Amino acid sequence: MSELEKRIIEKAATLLAGGEIKRVVGWKKGEFIHDPSPATFETEESLKDFIYNDFCGANLSKYLIDIFKREGKTAVFLKPCDSYSFNQLVKEHRIKRENVYVVGIECHGKLANYKVEEKGITGITSEAHEGENVVFDTLYGKVTASREEVLLDRCLTCKGKKHVVADETVIINDYEDKVSDRFAMVRELEAMTAEERFAFWQGQLSKCIRCNACRNVCPACSCLKCVFDNPQSGIAAKANDDTFEEQLFHVIRAFHVSGRCTDCGECSRVCPQHIPLHLLNRKFIKDIDSLYGEYQAGEEAEGKTPLTSYTESDTEPNNVFTVTEGK
Repeated sequence: MSELEKRIIEKAATLLAGGEIKRVVGWKKGEFIHDPSPATFETEESLKDFIYNDFCGANLSKYLIDIFKREGKTAVFLKPCDSYSFNQLVKEHRIKRENVYVVGIECHGKLANYKVEEKGITGITSEAHEGENVVFDTLYGKVTASREEVLLDRCLTCKGKKHVVADETVIINDYEDKVSDRFAMVRELEAMTAEERFAFWQGQLSKCIRCNACRNVCPACSCLKCVFDNPQSGIAAKANDDTFEEQLFHVIRAFHVSGRCTDCGECSRVCPQHIPLHLLNRKFIKDIDSLYGEYQAGEEAEGKTPLTSYTESDTEPNNVFTVTEGK
């Protein structure tokens, strides 16, 4: 157990023992070290299954939508990127801030299970940082991999190590933000011809099996009834009958969260087909920045978004095409 994990579990125990906090939201051990799951802990005894390691990529904010409604106050452990999603949910009145105690925790980037597997690393029993590498102890011996090769895509373009909301923090090693360009791939797509871009997305979206994992995990997808589950909508479907439907689902979802997506990358993290769904959202984020000025969803828990406010300097419709084409 790392010192950070030990400190986080101790904090969870202290909060539960104090009486004011009725439950703690964190991660529990899976069958293997690389498959922890979001979980709720209500007793100090239950914390024996609490875990925090480099595979705890899940954003816990989404789970608070239902959990915070329970009697008593809830504590949650949030990584820096998770805190943006929390703030956005508070802004949208999906969570009552006074019902949740936020503990900000240290994060140096999380690992992608499938990237580790693609490198042939299996039977992992533990892992640790060594400079720019990750050293895995496995049933077959030690294996070293470059961190950049096995990090989640979202962690390669981290927004920063600052928690935008926290009642307290658990941070052992202070660290500097790495400046990264999260729109680099978006510009590459914009530079393609319309035919090339269509072919790229057709190739990616054709892999979709409509498992709805992206929708279910997305903090911005918090509607009680999704239009795609409503038989009265005319577009309800569990399977894609044709290429139009497979594109329709993801494009509509990207429009639905535009201006509200914090770029947490959960959609791509949970996709079993490894479709880079976050790139659709980043395109919208980039266009909003270009049309309305720099804006980061979830940075503040109050105020309007660029798409829900009006000023006389707002862009005209004929300007949108130019920005969308990346010219």
